[in-house]
This record gives sequence, C-alpha cells and structure tokens, in this order.
Amino acid sequence: MIKRSASWAVKLALTGGALWYLQAKVDLPTAWKMGKAVTPAMFLAAFLLQVVQLMICAGRWRLVLQAIGAWLPFGKACELFCIGNFFGQVLPGAVGGDAVRIWKARQAGLSLAASINSVMLERVATVFGLVVLVAAAQPLLADRLRDTSGLWVFPTLSLGGLVGILVLAGLDRLPMSLLHSRLVSGFARLAGDTRRLFLRPGSALPTLTMVILGHVNLALVVWALARGLNAPVSVVDCLVLVPPVILVATLPISIAGWGAREVAMVTVFGFIGVPAAQAAAMSVLFGLVTILIALPGGIFWLFSRDRQPTAAEPVGGAALDERPVEEEIAG
Repeated sequence: MIKRSASWAVKLALTGGALWYLQAKVDLPTAWKMGKAVTPAMFLAAFLLQVVQLMICAGRWRLVLQAIGAWLPFGKACELFCIGNFFGQVLPGAVGGDAVRIWKARQAGLSLAASINSVMLERVATVFGLVVLVAAAQPLLADRLRDTSGLWVFPTLSLGGLVGILVLAGLDRLPMSLLHSRLVSGFARLAGDTRRLFLRPGSALPTLTMVILGHVNLALVVWALARGLNAPVSVVDCLVLVPPVILVATLPISIAGWGAREVAMVTVFGFIGVPAAQAAAMSVLFGLVTILIALPGGIFWLFSRDRQPTAAEPVGGAALDERPVEEEIAG
C-alpha cells in the first residue's frame, strides 16, 4: 500500500511539474481558444481514426498470439484491448493497462505464459516499430528542422532495439543450472516466444507491418486535429514527430500521459515552427479523443462475465508450470 501510494504521489508530482512547466511556456488562454475552435468534422475524423486504431491494435496482438502458438477470437481480442486501454487512462502510464490486459487474457483462458509473453512482445514490437519508422522518415523532414543535431538518436535507438530483441531471444542460453529457477525458466520461455515472433519472417513481417500501420494511423489522428486547428503541419511532419510523443506518453511517469505528452508535443512541433499554443491545443484534443475512445472499455469491464478468477483450461499456449524448460529450449 505504501509503495502504491508513493508511486501515485511521484507520478502526480511529475504530472503537476510538467503542467507547471507547460503553463510557463505556453499562452494557455490562447491554446484554450484555439482548441474550442477546432473544426468539428476534423475532430470527428480523428475520433473515427482512433476507432480504427483499436482494431489495428487488437489485430496486432492476435498476430503476436498466433506467432507464439496461442489464440483469441478477434472480437475477444478487441474487447480485452479496450479494457486495457481504459485502465491505461485511469492508471499511471500505459503499463497499468497492459497488466490488466494480461489478467483478463488469463481469465479468458490463455495460459499465464502466453498472456504475459504476448503482451510483453506486442509492446516490444510496438516500440521497435516506432523507432524504426521515425528513423526511416526523418530524412524527409530534415530540411525543415531548425536543429538537426539530434537526427542520430532514432537510428541509434533502432540499432539498440535490434540488439535488445536478440538479447531477449538468447535468454535461454543461460547455464542449465540456472534454468531450473522458476523465474529464469520464465525468461527461457520468453526467449523461445521472441524467436518465434521476430526470427521467423512469416510472423515478423505481418506483425511489424501492423505495427507500422498503427503508428501511421496515430500520426493521421494528430494530422486531422492539426488540420482542424489550421496548424502548419503536413502528414510527413506527423509521421516523424508524433511517434516520439506517443513514446513519451506511454512511459509510466505521469497520469495517463497527461503533462508529459503536452510538453513533448510542444517541444517536437516547435522544431518545425508550430506555435506552442497550437501544439498544446493539438495535444489536449488528442488526449480528449483518447479518453472518449477508452470509455467503452470501462463498459466492457463492468459487464464482462469473467470478472472473477476462473480455473479454466488454457485456450492457447501451455500453462506456465506445464512446459518443461528443456522442451522450450529445444523448440
């Protein structure tokens, strides 16, 4: 209880600090006026694109599940992703939403190993695809940037992400004496699932394609809002600048990304000359659309039949205690 309270206190402090920093940098009355004047049609377009985003995310998760030998119906995957998305808005950072999704996937019949590994690897693929997309697209924006000294960051992160995936894939190469530990044997299973997802083209290519599609769609959400605010922003601008903002917002350092997202949005769009008030209005509108699209997840949660723990047999993947480490390593 003390740890949870301390975590909330730290995140509230960081959120408040970010908002305090923002009000010192942004003319908030002007941002408020701009936000209220957003074109309704473009706000609706952003909302509909967020609906599409939920389906993309559910499809992405199903591809990861299929790669590791587990399965969920598309409708159930959408429902559980919506529930996780809802809790990602009411809990600090997006990690809380992932934890709820793991729990609900286990209740839906997946093994504990499949539930944990699928969500972890889906998050790894999402972040890796994000940095690769930015690294590939940033040359298109280089001539508009006022300061190009940071262009090395995302290519370096892409390389680091690739190395990290290879490290995950090799965790089961630890000495056999260590693999008898329950915790370490869990890492061994994660290594096997990592290879199934990332080192098999039939699994890796569709998953990464869906990841890139999701990031492009989120960039279009921000672009629609920018158009509704008459901001001087192109689709290419959003393809390069929105993913870093999303990455900052998903870090468990603030309440549902608020504050951190606004500071990041004002900072990165300031590189191409977007006024701070306009960028802040874009970020707040993006947050409002995200909240609206997350609300159905709360309804799904309230009316879900599996709110109580069950002892159902796993639908896909083996239970955590049922897969021998030696079998996993051989796989």
